Formats: sequence, structure tokens, C-alpha cells
Amino acid sequence: MKTVVVTIDRFDQENQRGSYQQDFTIEIPNGLTVLDCLNKIKWEQDHTLTYRMSCRSAICGSCAFRINGKSKLGCKTQADDVITNGKLRIGPIGNTDIIKDLVVDLEPFWYKLKKVKPWLFANKPKDTTKEFYQSSEGYHKIEDASTCILCACCISECNSLKVDKNYVGPAALAKAQRFIDDSRDKNFVQRTREISEPTKVWDCTHCGECSERCPTDAKPLSRIEEIRERVVNAGVHNNGGARHLLSFFKSVGSSGTLDERKIPIESVGIGNLHANLGEIMPVGLKMLSHGKAPSMIHHNVDKVGEVRKIFKKLNKL
Repeated sequence: MKTVVVTIDRFDQENQRGSYQQDFTIEIPNGLTVLDCLNKIKWEQDHTLTYRMSCRSAICGSCAFRINGKSKLGCKTQADDVITNGKLRIGPIGNTDIIKDLVVDLEPFWYKLKKVKPWLFANKPKDTTKEFYQSSEGYHKIEDASTCILCACCISECNSLKVDKNYVGPAALAKAQRFIDDSRDKNFVQRTREISEPTKVWDCTHCGECSERCPTDAKPLSRIEEIRERVVNAGVHNNGGARHLLSFFKSVGSSGTLDERKIPIESVGIGNLHANLGEIMPVGLKMLSHGKAPSMIHHNVDKVGEVRKIFKKLNKL
């Protein structure tokens, strides 16, 4: 049995208290989860404490909280693993609006999920009297994404979502990959085009926080990388993200180093250059004023031949 001070970030707009912190001192035995600690506080000290919970088995995804500043599932997190010097802090997940205490508004989360159409457009077999089988190889392509329990831990720390509230987020993209790569789905072409639209797969900045916080094997960043590979291979290049990737690949593959003079122009697209000068010029001038502009004379890196050999092998795969 140990004594722990649990600090909870609370919010109560109805009583005009707004955001505030409250400390609770509890005695806990070994083996309790963070969710158990919250239940103990609610049942024994303050019944007004509000949070979501359901299965208590890391299946439903309801009890996502920020625990010591990082989003985790309360029912999956052992209290002993996160208590430091007899203290523990619990708050609502980030990048969401708080309704009360640890309960956040997930309506935008569900809305964005629907935008990627996370359901099967079945490419039904001719013989509909038999089961619609999927091969083991086909299932392995979507197995990891299928483990997503929609807990929203991944969106809590997403840097892209923090900057742009319209970004669909890592959970929606993980679910998108699950259907893009489903061999039974007939909408591959349409899905690859739609997922390449603004605020979707190319808006991820690769911070990796989503996969760090994911409590299952869904690992959204890996799924995002897989989608990008699929859309580029499918020839969906009419967007800045794909053009940037292809320009990067072309530059390093041909010269052995990154030619930063060409990347911005090729990312926008020569045909779109005039329309986007208003966005490119201020950035370029700022780089120039801070001495960050790339040299007008392009230089190859040492052992550039070794880099070219790597790319030749890649092109043969």
C-alpha cells in the first residue's frame, strides 16, 4: 500500500469554474491501473469527477487520458509505472475541446473518420453463394490497421492537427490504409485520389507521436507511409506532397545530394508556379534574409557514386 497524490486537470463550465487543478490523496495497493485510481477517487472522494470508461480491458478505447503529459489508455497503464515521487497527473487528451473534466468532444474525430469512408465497397465474387475469402497474404497487409480501437490517443499529440484543425488525423488515415489495401475492395483508384486531397495523407509531418502513443499495433505513421507509397505507385501525382517526394527522389538519385533550388518549384509544379508565387516568394525572401538560402552553385556530396549505386539498385526492384 502506498500514498499517492493524484493531480487532475479539471474543467467545469456549467459552474463557471473553467479550467483548474485538484489534488486527491489516495492509498493504493500494487496492481492498480490509472483507471482504478480514478474510480477510487470518484467512488470514495468526489462523485462529480467525470470521465469515460467502459470495458476496462483495452478494447473499447474509451479511457484515453493524458497521463503525466502523454496520452495513454487508463485501463492499460499500471499506476506503478507512471507514479513519480508519489505523484501522478491526469488530464484530458489534447487537440480536442473539453466538455467536462476528462471528457472531450469527439464529434470532430468521428466526422473526420467518415471522410475517408472506412467501410468496404465490396468487389463481390460472381458466385455469391460462397464465402468471400481473403488470402492470408492479403490480410497481413491490413492486419495492423485493423487493430485500431479508435481511442484517439494518436490525435492528442499530433503536431499537424495542432496547426491545422482540418487535418483528418492519424486515426482516420490508419483506417483509410485498412481499406485501400483490402483486396476485396473495388474502390482503390477513387480512394487513392481522395486520400491525396488537402488535409489528408500528405499533411502529416512525420513527428511520430501518433505511433508512440498508439496502444495497439495500428501504428498510424507506418500506415501513412504505406498509403503514400500506394498513391505514388498508382500515379496520383497531381498534388504538392507527391510532387515533393518525386522531386526529392529525383534530386538525390541523379546528383547524390538534395538540390534545394529545385525542390520548391517542382513541388508546386511548373504549371502552377505563377498562381503560387505569393506563397513561395515570402518564404524564399525570409530564407535569403537569414542566410538560409541554398547556394546557386550546386555541389555533389563526397562518394556521390555510392549514392547513385543505391538508387540504381532501388530502380531495379
